[in-house]
Amino acid sequence: MHENTQSNHDEPLSDQPAEEEDTRIFEARLWRDKGWTARVIKNDDDDGWAVAMIMDGEPEPALIGPWTMGRDKKNPKPLDANAFGTLVKTAREFVRRHEQQMHAMLHKSVSVSTDDADYQILLDIVPDEYEPYACLIAQDRFGNELAMVKVAPNFVLNRQTALRWIENEFRRPANS
Repeated sequence: MHENTQSNHDEPLSDQPAEEEDTRIFEARLWRDKGWTARVIKNDDDDGWAVAMIMDGEPEPALIGPWTMGRDKKNPKPLDANAFGTLVKTAREFVRRHEQQMHAMLHKSVSVSTDDADYQILLDIVPDEYEPYACLIAQDRFGNELAMVKVAPNFVLNRQTALRWIENEFRRPANS
């Protein structure tokens, strides 16, 4: 007896969307998958090789690191699934740390207490290409905004400058 089985040739064979499958590449020196491209490149500094990890949509590599020579000691070792997975994990972690560092540089805070109240003073830097600035913000202990002034992006926020701002009734600090 012959069973009649139908297959739908329009459905992708994997769980990934069809357009994502179309951009996947698995070559010895180039892998593209999971939002990342690994490209093995000649190291300009010596006779060795490097691998550049590029996040989809970004013009520059997120990470460039040394790559292993192959058995012939002349050509690079080919990329494979395990190496690519490790490279993606490392590049994601590198990007995450960079984002955390940028956030810490652009958003500072200090807690201060006076005889009257407890304050959280925030400095949010806006790194605009043409006119960078920062916002100095005072909050009460419940997170309610009490004051906000625009200051220079190089304003130094510390306990002393925060107390001075509070004592000055939240007026814009001089030289800002």
